[in-house]
Amino acid sequence: MAVGTSIRTYFDGKWHDADVPIMRAADHGSWLGTTVFDGARWVDGLAPDLEAHCARVNRSAEALLLTPTVDTADMVEIVNEGLSAYHKDAAVYIRPMYWGIDGDASAIAPKAQSTGFAICLEEIPMAPADASTTLGHTRFRRPVLENAVVNAKAGCLYPNNARMLREVQARGFGNALVADAIGNVAETATANVFMVRDGVVFTPIANGTFLSGITRARHIKNLRADGVEVVETVLTFDDFLQADEVFLSGNMNKVTPVTRFEDTPYQIGPISKRARDLYWDWARSA
Repeated sequence: MAVGTSIRTYFDGKWHDADVPIMRAADHGSWLGTTVFDGARWVDGLAPDLEAHCARVNRSAEALLLTPTVDTADMVEIVNEGLSAYHKDAAVYIRPMYWGIDGDASAIAPKAQSTGFAICLEEIPMAPADASTTLGHTRFRRPVLENAVVNAKAGCLYPNNARMLREVQARGFGNALVADAIGNVAETATANVFMVRDGVVFTPIANGTFLSGITRARHIKNLRADGVEVVETVLTFDDFLQADEVFLSGNMNKVTPVTRFEDTPYQIGPISKRARDLYWDWARSA
């Protein structure tokens, strides 16, 4: 079920002004979960890092043993064609995706050359600039490459994220601060995470258990260029209890300040506000 409105779908070589069916019951992606996607944003006529998101969905397909069928430049062109139907003030979520169609002789592995492709454009408003969230502990953890395709933005990973969210939302929190396999902080259930202490920004070092986001990388680059020290390192939950600020980084809303982790409150501080301003300054000048 869609979460937004004004949906357009690119499928079978053309754009459709609807949320059209794209999978069959026996498609490998339908019953064995070989689906990958990526998410970019179009806001105020801008699509920041669109090329990087299109390139990543192709890498994700390969990680799930699928053969991508649309190169990055062509995908960008198709997306821009689809976006031309929207009003320039619309906020659109851009979702290119692949899925397996046929299985090999085992049925379990997909046939590499049998890959479906679609792009879904969906109007979803950006969160207000003053929107924030809270974080709680979850018993569920991020997997490792040896037991999950953590090097892909794969649909099969998201049920684990969903149970993280349900667990903490039942206790009144908006999101979950999630550990990696050995108990250090990895990210949240929906986004990468940053913390600030004494004016220095820290973020969990990418260790192969979570997707090191395109927007995360953009914030690191922007902040460093602005003279802010950013450290990628191993972080514990105790580190977050001692933070001055915490904010999330994700494509959907770019920057989301955190006001509380369990019983520890935070201010919505100057670094998270600066990260947001720097991001849109960069997007408008790129």
